[in-house]
Amino acid sequence: MPSPTAQVAAPADRAEALALRTRVFVEEQGVPPEIEQDDADATAVHVLSRDDAGRVVATGRLLLDGVTARIGRMAADAGMRGRGHGAAVLAELHRQALARGATEVELHAQLPARRFYEREGYTAVGEVYAEAGIPHVTMRRALP
Repeated sequence: MPSPTAQVAAPADRAEALALRTRVFVEEQGVPPEIEQDDADATAVHVLSRDDAGRVVATGRLLLDGVTARIGRMAADAGMRGRGHGAAVLAELHRQALARGATEVELHAQLPARRFYEREGYTAVGEVYAEAGIPHVTMRRALP
């Protein structure tokens, strides 16, 4: 079975990626819908991964702040977690950040996802804090 791949979302893919985020963050995790989508969605680079049937099963977004890229809204369909789709999205977000001149990436990881990001080269910085009522930790890594 081939490894999952990810690509930059075309404008036509955006609704499907946002629907996945709504399922994961709003329905599954209880994040208020009014804070899940924001103005940054209009300028962010959105990346997604599809399953064999063509459904969007993982997504994330990239925002640039000078040489620091900020990754956020990483979401994977509950039934597809642990199958490599999130890692494929993260790797493509790293490629997109590098292509745009970023030298490091930062994200706010939910605590249960901390080990996933550590395996991808991230280090926690600072203390645990609540974001949308969910414990998070800021994590960073340099880009090669």
